[in-house]
Amino acid sequence: MAMFEVADAYISFMGRFSTPLAPLFADVGLAGVAPTAAVLDVGCGPGMLTAELVRRQGASQVSAVDPVATFVTAAAAAHPGAVVRQASAEALPFADESFDATLAQLVVHFMTDPAGGVGEMRRVTRPGGRVSACVWDHGGGTGPLSAFWRAVLAVESTVTDESSLPGSNAGDLTALFLAAGLHEVSEVPLTVAVDFPTFDAWWEPYTFGVGTAGVAFEALKPDQQDRVVELLRAELGDGPFTMSATAWAATGVR
Repeated sequence: MAMFEVADAYISFMGRFSTPLAPLFADVGLAGVAPTAAVLDVGCGPGMLTAELVRRQGASQVSAVDPVATFVTAAAAAHPGAVVRQASAEALPFADESFDATLAQLVVHFMTDPAGGVGEMRRVTRPGGRVSACVWDHGGGTGPLSAFWRAVLAVESTVTDESSLPGSNAGDLTALFLAAGLHEVSEVPLTVAVDFPTFDAWWEPYTFGVGTAGVAFEALKPDQQDRVVELLRAELGDGPFTMSATAWAATGVR
């Protein structure tokens, strides 16, 4: 399974955290934005944030882009009244000053050129409009994958985790926004809590080979994989348990 290529698997894996994050992030990204304003979801994936934007703004006022065709298909099917196009954050297919708010949920750290992507978000936002982004706190160790990465690194220290990706540490997004020429920039933590009935219910999506974590787990030797599961089960127990996850969210004005 290719990284980030299968919408259903990705929803099962990260959607369980990004879906409850979406309304918290929308509160930040739509602050002061009229309920009839045109908004853009950059790197929409299968459409978790798109759904929240459609609920608030109406489908006709929502546009979304993602570079992965299967994600575009899934988001377009779920929101037929919205404009959903295949495109990268670094080359948004919209004219200057097209939107009143431009948002990127859990995307900046995967952009090929984060500075360029934020610059494009600014370009397509109208003067006085809002540009916002959020990224899980991978660097601070409170993201939804932090327990997994701790176990993997305990077993194989040469694995590269997500802690150094752009936006993954406090202040990263603020620096990007200021460098892009945005004003009134602020950054806040957003925390969600997700309940799991059993350890297996939480763990199963890690075996789908989806995302950076899934790819890293697949690359381990079988005995290393077993050891990772043992460490995680020892830390979390058999369930039920609640997993908390924090993201850094920054917003600024064009």
